[in-house]
Amino acid sequence: MSSITQFFRNVGSEMRKVSWPKRKELVGYTLTVVTTVVILALFFALIDQGISRSLRFILDL
Repeated sequence: MSSITQFFRNVGSEMRKVSWPKRKELVGYTLTVVTTVVILALFFALIDQGISRSLRFILDL
């Protein structure tokens, strides 16, 4: 049981050493991630539509 307690003490100690981002940095990182996800989602949606239409065209011949 003492090893588990020691583990959590060590975790707490290491967490105090972490350099957390400032609010401005965090907002910037979040906007970058959200923008990237939206762009990739649109890209893959367009690719999916193109493949679907191509297959429908080929299968309807």
